Amino acid sequence: MATPSTSPDASSTSSTKKYNLRNPLPLSATQEQEVKQLYYKRVRGYCADEIKAFAQCAVNRTITATWICRQQRLAMNSCMIAHAKPEEQDRAREEWFATYGERRRAKEEELMRVEQRREEVIRMMREDEERSRQEKAAR
Repeated sequence: MATPSTSPDASSTSSTKKYNLRNPLPLSATQEQEVKQLYYKRVRGYCADEIKAFAQCAVNRTITATWICRQQRLAMNSCMIAHAKPEEQDRAREEWFATYGERRRAKEEELMRVEQRREEVIRMMREDEERSRQEKAAR
């Protein structure tokens, strides 16, 4: 018996597909690396005081820094662990996407400046070649 079913079919479920608006695009490996650098920078920013205290303690010490600076190291590590959460990585990813247009625009402007400089150098070389030809012809 072929009766029409009232359950949703595959075509109607695909139209209600949920997209992750925080991460609208899959990123390349280099882009993921940029997000990770931003993430680490943010975490280090939160724990700057603890990192600075450990670094000051560890100055002019090598292996002994492990024992002598134990409290500073543990404070630094616990701060980093407390802030190194997936939510912070999501915030870093959101910041990366928010600044993507600015970075792209800056890169394009830099490429335009390089191209303009290249054209200027070529023009100057041609002028120099023309000048040397005219000097040879005048001799």
